[in-house]
Amino acid sequence: MLNKEEQDKIEDYLKGQADNVEKAWVAQLFSEGFSNESLKQNLLYYWENINKESGLNEVNLDLDPILDRLHHKIHLNELEKQHKPFRRITQVYMKIAAIMLLPIVMAGAVLFSYFHGNDRGDFGSGSDATIYAPIGSRITFNLPDGTTGKLNSGSFLKYSIPFTKRRQVSLSGEAWFEVKSDPRNPFYISAGESTVKVTGTKFNLSAYPVENCIEIVLDEGKIEFKPDSSDNYIMMSPSERLVLHNGNIRTSFVVPDKYHAWTDGKLVFKNDTMGEVVRRLERWYDVKISITDEELEKYSFHAAFQDDSVEEVLRLLALTSPIGYKITPRSLTTDGSYSKKEILIYKKK
Repeated sequence: MLNKEEQDKIEDYLKGQADNVEKAWVAQLFSEGFSNESLKQNLLYYWENINKESGLNEVNLDLDPILDRLHHKIHLNELEKQHKPFRRITQVYMKIAAIMLLPIVMAGAVLFSYFHGNDRGDFGSGSDATIYAPIGSRITFNLPDGTTGKLNSGSFLKYSIPFTKRRQVSLSGEAWFEVKSDPRNPFYISAGESTVKVTGTKFNLSAYPVENCIEIVLDEGKIEFKPDSSDNYIMMSPSERLVLHNGNIRTSFVVPDKYHAWTDGKLVFKNDTMGEVVRRLERWYDVKISITDEELEKYSFHAAFQDDSVEEVLRLLALTSPIGYKITPRSLTTDGSYSKKEILIYKKK
């Protein structure tokens, strides 16, 4: 069990009253997730006590999918009748449970999970959940139906609660999905105005709004894709790549591994054009890249990187092609924020 001083630190953190030392302690605690037996026992202790106080039937709580249990085991009518005993846990320890289910990992993969319910903060029908992967991070997610995957840098995944009876999410960014098979209850993904229909499969979906492009690469299983301009679904086969750009659809057969190498922290180029390389470098490193010579668009690149800085990637690319580059560091703007690092790529004389 956490001692009183440790519980007070969590309370201060959730109230926004924690100092920097307390914030660091709480972040480290959350990063340990359920491997921290004291925090695990603390959650169980509060749950059991609230069950007794409220008079609800005993619930066999499985702490690993704790958030899913809270969504589907606690009925809305019981919350309406017994909301006072639940107020403390919904305001404090539910937040901890939400973070622990999809834990904050300080070494790069950071997750924020938050809920919008009624004005009391109770969990009931109509609540929404949002999973966010901050710039420069990649996070793992587990949805209530058993679907798993990873979310790439700067991406949002949203879904409604309860989830298992209506499996529908919306994606802004890029994600790798391993969808739990349920042919009678398809899994739907909204990407902009387009829709992906899944019954159980593995695939990569990229739909960053700023790129005005949707890319799907199917690894195994089957997918149906409906573009925003059509009422009909397009069936995809394993190893097929579909790209929707400016209303035009292109399909081809590829080696899928390259398109989800990012889930292992790898940046892989296989005969990719300069334009594709620049697009992925901008997203991966959160930089702004400009190409000064159109002739460079003709060049293609074959390389793989892991844990390399953008400077090192550019240096190695320059060794195999006639490119030069100039890097402008980030600078402080008038509103107190920092501009992106800017990179100018040009053809060597």
